[in-house]
Amino acid sequence: MRGARAPLAALAAAALLVPPAVAAAPVATAAGAGGAGGAAGAGRAGGAGRTAPESRPYTVTPLKFTVPAGGRSCTVDADLYRPAGVDRAHPAPAVLATNGFGGSKDDGSTAAIGRAAAERGYVGLVYSGLGFGRSGCLISLDDPEIDGRAASGLLDFLAGARAADNGTRADFVTRDGAGDPRVGMLGASYGGAVQLATAAVDHRVDALVPLITWNDLAYSLAPNNAVDRTAQGREVLGAAKWQWMNGFYLIGEGQPLLVPNLDPSRVNSLDCLHFVTRACETIRTLNSGRYPADRTQRLLDFARGVSPASYLPKVTAPTLLVQGQADTLFNLNEAEATYKTLKAHGTTAKMIWQSWGHSRGMGAPAAGELDLGKGNFESSYVGRRVLAWFDRYLRHDRSADTGPDFAYYRDWIGDPGRTYATASEVPAPSRELYLSGDGKLVDSPGKVAPGSREYRNRLGPTSHSERSLAGMIGLPDPAPSDAKGTYLDWTTGPLTTPVDVVGAPEATLRVVSPRTERVQDSGDAADKLVLFAKLYDVAPDGKQTLVRRLVAPVRVPDVRRPFTVSLPGIVHRYEKGHRMRFVIAASDGAYGGNRGVKPVTVVSGPGEPAGVLRLPVVDGP
Repeated sequence: MRGARAPLAALAAAALLVPPAVAAAPVATAAGAGGAGGAAGAGRAGGAGRTAPESRPYTVTPLKFTVPAGGRSCTVDADLYRPAGVDRAHPAPAVLATNGFGGSKDDGSTAAIGRAAAERGYVGLVYSGLGFGRSGCLISLDDPEIDGRAASGLLDFLAGARAADNGTRADFVTRDGAGDPRVGMLGASYGGAVQLATAAVDHRVDALVPLITWNDLAYSLAPNNAVDRTAQGREVLGAAKWQWMNGFYLIGEGQPLLVPNLDPSRVNSLDCLHFVTRACETIRTLNSGRYPADRTQRLLDFARGVSPASYLPKVTAPTLLVQGQADTLFNLNEAEATYKTLKAHGTTAKMIWQSWGHSRGMGAPAAGELDLGKGNFESSYVGRRVLAWFDRYLRHDRSADTGPDFAYYRDWIGDPGRTYATASEVPAPSRELYLSGDGKLVDSPGKVAPGSREYRNRLGPTSHSERSLAGMIGLPDPAPSDAKGTYLDWTTGPLTTPVDVVGAPEATLRVVSPRTERVQDSGDAADKLVLFAKLYDVAPDGKQTLVRRLVAPVRVPDVRRPFTVSLPGIVHRYEKGHRMRFVIAASDGAYGGNRGVKPVTVVSGPGEPAGVLRLPVVDGP
């Protein structure tokens, strides 16, 4: 079972899905550097020109709650951050937050959200998610009917309708009506999806800011980037992201090593210790490498059922989505899918593509970027956008400018004040390049040369994109590579001007694989062809860079027909003199691959439809 190779050292990285770019910080019991955080910067995009708030003390009170969740009662461990001067006669809106996977209310980023809220005049309530820290019950992957219902119980507390287990009541939170507190949510990754899960089951939530989280956990853990993923009327599962998913699994099942004296409600069985049973079944199915139709459907039903993709039509709270460009776990396509669904159902939504994501490791973000651990909201573009979002929807400041619909960070801009560009929507593919039989990427079908080339997979991975956990646990990660004979590539000539690509490229391909044809209708998706599409940037000296180490796994539904691949979204400048290189490879060490050797041929020329690469190109400065 391939997942057994996931490094046990990952257990030491208890914050596997705590946002990277967050410095650990102790929980404060009182602090300076706080202020009312009213409408500073109102009328300017994202509150531009804000200054740090003046000193304002606050208190932190540990609390326990017993809340209903998924048909059982769960203990929730929380900290209440209350700004000085906030009382029943002078109420304030609240900010609710929880941890990333493997973290708790005490980790650097989660505690920092509580501090940042109180420093700016909000009541902060931060808590350990179910199954983590000192909170009880099983890890249920942000299931709206479990994790969402638990958070709803905390909204009852903020409404004054429920007391904490020690009798503490919150009669100092602004209300929009009886039992309706004015509350926003902020958090990343696992602490991002729970916001959407909560808003789907409780419409009292007034504003959401989910960072670097998922849309569809089935896609996150076993992506199939084919646009049409159906064959014989069934969805075809993708290639298991075995390094990431087994990192999840080890962190969850290793909770006794990370948090001694667990609440007994956090133990399921010897077969599946700390997750809900269906989550363990999902991991085992993905690790098995065998995907018959019944097991695939059961996996998809569960993974999608705990994902925003299944319940977004129920979310009505205004949502500011922030996704990371450096993220092989939850890529930009996930945020774009959430954004488009919310907009389609009439929910107010805006989206930012920031620099950092899960794949940056635990280092600092790019200069001028939001660092949750430092709380540099006023001095960062994303931070000012978050403050403006809460100004508008929690303080009801109608003059607060919440910024453009879409903004994206550009790492090739040296001026920190100009790193973000804005647009009314995510660019669609607009420039076409054609896959020529001689290995060139050409700009018109008439330049396609006839030719036939073949690659084949071998036992074991022959291409390397990343070690998924390397940045998280401090391991080195070799440069991306592809073994000779196991991939095909197509390359442009040197570019005469810079080319800025913003969004998800697409490629339409036609491959020939007789060995796959003979077995692909077996009823087991594992018999279908798997390939990996990706984009390199080739410098004038020949050094090539895999953009953000992103790849697009594809389990081809039917090799007898052309298929279209949606690659992960990128924001990247190809400089003048550089070349673009498109690659399809037989395997990748971070993913599951083909069962058996399946030679693949790509033919170009007369009588054959040329493969096409489509790029979302924008005009840049």
